[in-house]
Formats: sequence, C-alpha cells, structure tokens
Amino acid sequence: MPLYRDEAVVLRTFPLGEADRIVVLLTKRHGKVRAVAKGVRRLKSRFGGRLEPLMRVDLLLAQGKSLDVVSQAVSIAAYAGEICADYTSYEYANVMLEVVDLLVSNEYTDEYRREYQDTLGQYRLLTAALLSLSKHKHSPDAIGVSYILRALSLAGWSPRLQACVVCGKNEDLCYFSPCAGGMMCASDHTPDSIVCANSTRLQLCALAQGNWSVLDGVSVDSSTMRCVQQWAEYYLERPIRSMGLLHS
Repeated sequence: MPLYRDEAVVLRTFPLGEADRIVVLLTKRHGKVRAVAKGVRRLKSRFGGRLEPLMRVDLLLAQGKSLDVVSQAVSIAAYAGEICADYTSYEYANVMLEVVDLLVSNEYTDEYRREYQDTLGQYRLLTAALLSLSKHKHSPDAIGVSYILRALSLAGWSPRLQACVVCGKNEDLCYFSPCAGGMMCASDHTPDSIVCANSTRLQLCALAQGNWSVLDGVSVDSSTMRCVQQWAEYYLERPIRSMGLLHS
C-alpha cells in the first residue's frame, strides 16, 4: 500500500473489533480521511492518546481500498486538555467538529488515483479556532459561531448582510432568510424569513468578519444563534445535533 504523510485534526472515532478504532481526520492536504488505528484501544498502544478528538497530529498513513491505515502518529498540539476543562468551550468545539465533518466530503473519484478535496483553508480555519478556544482568547460562543459562518463562507455560502437580497436596499433590513441568501427588507421579505433586529444583523456581520474588537465582551444573542443555525442547516442539508444541545 502506498504511504503518505500529512497533518490532521481528529474529528471523530469509532470502535472497530476488540482493539482497533476508526478515526475520521481532517487533513491539511488530503481532504477528509477515514483510517484504521490498529491496536489503539490496548493499554500498551503505541499511539497512546494521540488519536482522540481535538488532537492535532502528524501522521504517516498507508492508503487502503476503503479505509487507510495509521502507521505513525506524532502529536503537534493537544487542544483537548484546555478545551475539555471548560464545558462551554467543549460544547462549541463539538459544534465545530460536527460542522466541518458535514461540510467536507471524503468521497474519492477513483480507488487508486484519488482526487482529494482541497481542504487547506478549512484546516487552517479549524486549527486557528481550536487554538483560540484552548487559549481562551475570546468567548467560546463567539469563536464557535464565527467559525460556522466563516467555514461556510470558505465553502461558498456567505450571507448577504449589508443589503436586501431582493431589491438591494440597505435600509429597513429587519428579516433574515437562509434560502434567499441573507437579509431582506420589510417590503420584500418572504413568509419563511426570520425577524432580525439591526443589532442582530450587526453582530452577524462582526461574526462573519471575525471582528473581535466588536465581539469581545458581548455574548452572542439567541436571535443571532438562531439565524446562524438555520443558515448552516439549510446549506448543509441536515440538522447540526450538537447545536441543539447548547444551553439545553
């Protein structure tokens, strides 16, 4: 089996047999990869705790037919310790991992000549967001919600927030519609649109741009959270389960 080396963040893990585990990885250069870590659940595993969610690792992998095989794993950054020590940070870290897992495909066009999805931008955004969470640089809700908007923007889905998506006016923008693509004015809004105060619209703008001078010291309000959740679920075409658990 051909070998390749890459950096990756562990998104999810599943048990396989008595001692093995399937790990789902967002890699820097090879898209999303599903791989088997053999013997990782044994006490004397050579991988230790390096193949757990929220770990950033340097990997040597052997390309397989349906699942690759982890041959080596070296820790680059252990975000899990600091993030798991704060429950709110842990909640939003799980949202981020679920969003990028839904966003990035791991389908290959050919069994032997794979064309990997370009995920360099998504990888850099995720590692930066996890580092911010682990270092408590900003509030966890702002980091998490900003990450969702920016990850979707990298994938090509950016909401129009400065003008009405129907008429182009930049006044009286008091409705938000995911299916229409962003803000709508009172005259042109559709029945499915969400009532959106100007303060919510401004917060959405700051989150989409990562404007921390505006966001620091201010909590993400429930209306903003609702808009972001509906935006993400509309374009991902499925519910984000971990968002439903926030503050439940």
